[in-house]
Amino acid sequence: MIAMQYSFTLPADFDMSVIDRRIRDKGPLLDGFPNLGFKAYLSVRQGEFASRDNLYAPFYLWQKPEGASDFLCGPAFQTLAGAFGWPQVKTWIVWQANISPDIAAARFATREILQMEPYAPLADIRHAESAEAEAEVRAGGALASIRGFEPTTWTRVRFRLWREIPESAEQMQAYRVGHLSLP
Repeated sequence: MIAMQYSFTLPADFDMSVIDRRIRDKGPLLDGFPNLGFKAYLSVRQGEFASRDNLYAPFYLWQKPEGASDFLCGPAFQTLAGAFGWPQVKTWIVWQANISPDIAAARFATREILQMEPYAPLADIRHAESAEAEAEVRAGGALASIRGFEPTTWTRVRFRLWREIPESAEQMQAYRVGHLSLP
């Protein structure tokens, strides 16, 4: 599995209803896309959840790398890049992806990107992150918990989908979920 996210930082005076309409109109087009675990159409307005910026930042979980490749090489991404610019696409190798059967109820998301120390015990970190992701969903808090790492910059990602925004949201990047495309 591969997790993927790109983000567009929009001007402070940008009419975010443009993003809301885009999500409403284009979101269902990726429902059932081959090899897609899910796509969370994410946005946040400046000042919301302590965000410094207006953001449009979809997050993807791909079951197979071909899904990411097909999407990035396809017309939908070409149209997006034409409208908002050529984004840097972050990708992570997924360590653990726990998804609740109630994932469609997700209304909020949080994402943390954490730096790993050089020579960190990766197997231990992977085990701890995987156990935590599983526990978050099993306990009924998160509707999805994805953990992964990126070995070029040695960072790891913690991405979660929520029914209600957690109290800790202001300590990480938080978003509203405008649409959730599922297989």
